[in-house]
Amino acid sequence: MRWVTDTSDSLADVVKRATAVLAAAGVPSPAVDAQLLAAHLLGVGRGELVAMLFGTAVAPSGYDALVARRAAREPLQHITGTAYFRHLELAVGKGVFVPRPETESVVQLAIDVLTQLNQERGAGASTLAADLGTGSGAIAGALATEVPGCAVFAVELSEDAYPWADRNLAGTGVTLVHGDMREAFAELDGTVDVVVSNPPYIPANAIPRDLEVRLHDPHMALYGGGADGMEMPTAAAATAARLLRPGGYFVMEHAEVQAAQMVALFEGSGKFENIRTHVDLTGRDRATSGYRR
Repeated sequence: MRWVTDTSDSLADVVKRATAVLAAAGVPSPAVDAQLLAAHLLGVGRGELVAMLFGTAVAPSGYDALVARRAAREPLQHITGTAYFRHLELAVGKGVFVPRPETESVVQLAIDVLTQLNQERGAGASTLAADLGTGSGAIAGALATEVPGCAVFAVELSEDAYPWADRNLAGTGVTLVHGDMREAFAELDGTVDVVVSNPPYIPANAIPRDLEVRLHDPHMALYGGGADGMEMPTAAAATAARLLRPGGYFVMEHAEVQAAQMVALFEGSGKFENIRTHVDLTGRDRATSGYRR
């Protein structure tokens, strides 16, 4: 298979070959990724790129190099520098966890509760939310931009991830703190309406299936501490219990195999009631929630 492009190569032919290269490398969505890499270099959206495939456009300069990086299983978002999360376009790169689509459904649970509170409190209502371990700022940014009148606070400990969150949350009104979730926001104790967290939760000996995660996501954002990965989820639950007002809502993302452990954590704390497990769009147990007693 010839791969190195020249000026005579049509865009359609090059994207087709790139798709084959990525498929051979085991990339989960080779056709989509091949198109998105071309769209990135051409400065167009994917829809416009697809239309260009039926025309006489030629391959963009540098396309081979980007395809090679993706074939080596570097995350697409690191190559393009952009990740999309709900309505947000986020800057991402080395040192920050790339937000996942399954987290969007976790955020929706929090947005639903905040929206209901707005309706109950009436015109001019305000709500208060916190995001523990914000990473790229995806969760906090979604809450701030999708819930009118919501004051959002976010905390991130990682020296590498914090600058990404700072960049992504600029102009959103989110109060971002560089620090430990276990000690954050003492001034808000007992007043927060909703707390959301997607903490590190992978057990110490577990190996992520996806090469993109295993090779490129920061270990600090993946491994939850302890043999069972429950140290950081336990810390998040304790902070949520401290921050929430009576009746406040806490929802935390986790691995599908940890649902029973999370329910036990919530129940064992004695701080939460109406505890539920929530599935993502693929039907996997993805989050646990409860209301502060």
